[in-house]
Amino acid sequence: MSDDDTTPAGTNWAGNIHYAASAVIAPTSVDELQRAVTSNDKVTALGSRHSFNRVADTDGVQVTLGAMPAFVEIDESKRVARVAAGLTHAQAAAELDAKGWALANMASLPHISVAGAVSTGTHGSGVRNPSLAQSVVGVEIVRASGDIEAVGADDPSLDAHRVGIGALGVITALHLAIEPRFEVAQTVHTGLGWDVVEERFEEIMSAGYSVSMFTGFGDDGIRQIWTKRRTDRDDPTVDLAALGAVAGVEAIHPVPGSDVAGVTEQQGRPGPWHERLPHFRSAFTPSAGAEIQCEYLLPAADAVDAIANLRAIGAELAPVLYVSEIRRIAADTAWLAPSSERDSVAMHFTFHRDDAAVAAVLPLIDDALAPFDARPHWGKVSSMTPERMHAVFPRLEAFAALADEKDRGGRFRNAFLRAVLG
Repeated sequence: MSDDDTTPAGTNWAGNIHYAASAVIAPTSVDELQRAVTSNDKVTALGSRHSFNRVADTDGVQVTLGAMPAFVEIDESKRVARVAAGLTHAQAAAELDAKGWALANMASLPHISVAGAVSTGTHGSGVRNPSLAQSVVGVEIVRASGDIEAVGADDPSLDAHRVGIGALGVITALHLAIEPRFEVAQTVHTGLGWDVVEERFEEIMSAGYSVSMFTGFGDDGIRQIWTKRRTDRDDPTVDLAALGAVAGVEAIHPVPGSDVAGVTEQQGRPGPWHERLPHFRSAFTPSAGAEIQCEYLLPAADAVDAIANLRAIGAELAPVLYVSEIRRIAADTAWLAPSSERDSVAMHFTFHRDDAAVAAVLPLIDDALAPFDARPHWGKVSSMTPERMHAVFPRLEAFAALADEKDRGGRFRNAFLRAVLG
């Protein structure tokens, strides 16, 4: 499809957002992308549609990079891969692995686009693993003028571009730090009491390369613990069985009743990094589908107190909640990463797709986590006000000034960004 061909705007992946864009443009080259940007007053980049708010919407046109040339170019001497922005993490990872290389971490869904994931501050898990954006060591981006710029590792604005929420331009390629391929073994345990979590939270979350807890914040405590261990490392361990958890002997899905065919291999069987670090297989529809997601990141030191506050509203959450996931993320340097400059714990909520019911509980979550200066994920729903966003993201004002400089006419400034940035 060329830049002269458009299709009607549709919905996001979950179906809770109906885009207001007049059309979706799918250029097949950088030249076509540049013309698409300069020939439209309002343009917003559209990734894999896995955002649950209107960060990727516009009253102009959306631009998708799915028809652009797909490439993964590796510079082994620098340990850097130049990756087409429109590729999904599954596509990029498979190519990297085939050539003997790996990314340090992945999100739970490999279906999301590489550029969309880093641009919204998406992360995986692990006390020693920062957000996915921290692996970005360079950005190639089309500005509002149509010019393409390269932002390298020595550019002082790189940290602003790592999580750019679409405000600085349309990314065409990312330069990502890579390392030699590795294998991961994943185990799942069920059932862990709140008393154990309160006493040993950080120890449990540190016992592996990547650890996730799943809960409903009810009296049943932690329902599942997913532990991913690299076979080439000797990370700390915790005997979860001795703490009362039960090792899974068959595949388990985080959402009760969902098809376990979609989850990645468990029971401790080692396999390639890109087939174990995500929770879901790229060949299957991920998670619950018809859902709405919310997530907040707050200082890791406040995890136990934050869990207590969420347990206090557990009864209100229960009717609309599929499951919540608790993860740890190391501090990074991206200005707008929710884990910027602080080791963080993420509280993630997967809700039923019921707009009214979700809207009713969002203020409860905001209030419960407000004492900890919690920061929302840029691609998920929140009731946080713009004023509060500026309070919890210290670099947001500086980012808004940079966006004004790079996009003087507001070509990329959609309603979401106008509310947040001004």
